[in-house]
Amino acid sequence: MSHSRIYEDRIRDVPDFPKPGIVFKDITPLLADVKAFTAAIEDLVAAVRDLQPTHVAGIESRGFLLAGPMAERLEVGVIPLRKPGKLPCQTWQEDYTLEYGEASLEIHQDACAPTDRIVVVDDLLATGGTATAAVHLIRRTGAEVVGACFVVELPFLGGRDLLHGVEVHSLIEAKE
Repeated sequence: MSHSRIYEDRIRDVPDFPKPGIVFKDITPLLADVKAFTAAIEDLVAAVRDLQPTHVAGIESRGFLLAGPMAERLEVGVIPLRKPGKLPCQTWQEDYTLEYGEASLEIHQDACAPTDRIVVVDDLLATGGTATAAVHLIRRTGAEVVGACFVVELPFLGGRDLLHGVEVHSLIEAKE
């Protein structure tokens, strides 16, 4: 059963955030609705279960809210991908471009092993900068990125095209 209408009704557009000209896709109404949130987690899990992941990598910060429940249902571990300076041990860092600026992500150097199969999760796939940085970081550990999943995808920004060799799933595609 498709829940796309439920998701669309619970994702709020916030114009001019974080800067003029950007329409921010806010998933907090979806998170606040236990039925919609549960359905989203279950749909994301169903999309990646056959990829047989060993871990779910959540991108700070909204990806964390999805990664934990997904990992619990998949019976796998969680890997945090954080903003610089937030992880306590040796890290690798990847810089990237957002639709509205520059940013960086870090991963612990020992977060995963070459035998691990990782699914990346975040709330939104837009230009693909954040997701591509996550994939590059995980590949530096030697692990395989088998999939990436998102609540919302903005296909007109082409982010999916940057994730070569990664199976991509999104719950809904937004038109703007």
